[in-house]
Amino acid sequence: MAAGRRAPPEPGGGPVLLQGVFGAGPGPGAASCSLVLTARELQVRRPGASSGGSAGPDAALRLADCVSSAAFPAAASAACFSLVCYPLRGPRWGSPARQRLERTFRVYRGPDAEGNLRIAQAWSRRIRELSVPAVPVQGGDSYGVLPRPCRALVLLNPHSGAGRALEDFQAVVQPMLAEAEVTASVFVTERPHHAHEKVRDEDLSQWDTLVVMSGDGLLYEVVNGLMERPDWDEAMKKPLCILPGGSGNALAASINYYAGNDHVAKKKLLMNCTFLLCKGLHTQMDLVSLSTASGKRLFSFLGFGWGFISDVDIDSEKYRWLGNARFTLGTLQCLAKLRVYHGRLSYLPLGPTAQGTPRDPVTNGHIPLPAGTGAPRALPPDSLLVPLGQPVPAHWTVVPEEEFVTVYAIYQSHLGTNLLMAPAARLHDGCIHLFYLKAGISRAALLRIFLAMARGTHLDLNCPHLCYVPVRAFRLEPRTSAGIMTVDGEALASEPVQGQVHGRLCRVVCGS
Repeated sequence: MAAGRRAPPEPGGGPVLLQGVFGAGPGPGAASCSLVLTARELQVRRPGASSGGSAGPDAALRLADCVSSAAFPAAASAACFSLVCYPLRGPRWGSPARQRLERTFRVYRGPDAEGNLRIAQAWSRRIRELSVPAVPVQGGDSYGVLPRPCRALVLLNPHSGAGRALEDFQAVVQPMLAEAEVTASVFVTERPHHAHEKVRDEDLSQWDTLVVMSGDGLLYEVVNGLMERPDWDEAMKKPLCILPGGSGNALAASINYYAGNDHVAKKKLLMNCTFLLCKGLHTQMDLVSLSTASGKRLFSFLGFGWGFISDVDIDSEKYRWLGNARFTLGTLQCLAKLRVYHGRLSYLPLGPTAQGTPRDPVTNGHIPLPAGTGAPRALPPDSLLVPLGQPVPAHWTVVPEEEFVTVYAIYQSHLGTNLLMAPAARLHDGCIHLFYLKAGISRAALLRIFLAMARGTHLDLNCPHLCYVPVRAFRLEPRTSAGIMTVDGEALASEPVQGQVHGRLCRVVCGS
């Protein structure tokens, strides 16, 4: 059938867009096969097989798994077109993994080399068009797709996790990006805050996306570097992408979860996240603004912690070479010396609207400037918060207990690759998922909670010491400076802190 000609509906694949008989390989001796292209898949059939037969095609290549297609001339006036897919294939045990599959088809309609190439190009072009992710249409959501070809700045920490980030990027990520027409400029960090300075000061117009190949800490640097730019509001429209190269990889695990994939880790998770980058779909993500008593203002994409969870995170740093296993060892050590932390926790419960407006919104010294002055745009004010020196507003809830084992405010589903802490969380749900453990819990009960968290069933235990509440803002006031606080896995001095969610403040590469 000529390229572009319509055909009757094809059972199981939707209307036929293109079909034809080609060689099932690049060589002139390859057996022929019948191809049927629909909006969802490329069906491959043996010669003589009925296109409407109930047995179905011999192979069906899902275009949702396709990252590239190309056409090129071949020997003896022929032409070829190929496609590269990364379908999920299940092993005998364990979770399915993406595996590379390349198929090449030979076009020969006689000695007309240009005519053969035009047919190959028509098929390749249509496959590329159909492989672009469909942009979801949902109320209030703003999705987009990265351009092709795409220019990416990859910020990579070679010392993150077990120290394999650069090696894994070169072996796994770079070949996939090249196939998907993503040109990667790699920036290897050499010291703390290097990525922060890079994105704060760099001309970002030369890139379509910023990719972080590391743990969550490097993305924390990037987010805060972008928020320090005079043009922060424009810079935050640049889609961010996280590729797991650290120990915890919480955001990567969360995005994999939101995409509907099975729980995976290590190379499987890296393949899944790189595949999402190759497809290029991106959407908005909430950030949380955190203000400290010492006058700092930070922007967080993952979570804020105090107590046991933060102790595990920071105390296990010395076991970084173990990768994700460092957290298991750190948990056992912190259980052995279980501590109780004293402080006051307050929060604004999640609701359709705020129940009042503070008299003096916290802006941390950023004064809104008149439009047209050319001055830097003010950062978004924390309109739900009052200064830390004042009592929380009357419509807030103050937790009566003041002795805690841990407090953790999380905004993504995963606390780590193997910890599904907030299964209901989404990238832009406008919610802080606040968990706290009251003092008095036994070590055995605490261990059961963390074991259940691997499956996201910890709330089903109905432990009286574990409390969960979705909130829009919170405040934590420690009684002493002892203890560890963390934001996105990075250590903070222990002092009064408060935060509120800012909906859809940045963009991130995601699944559909």
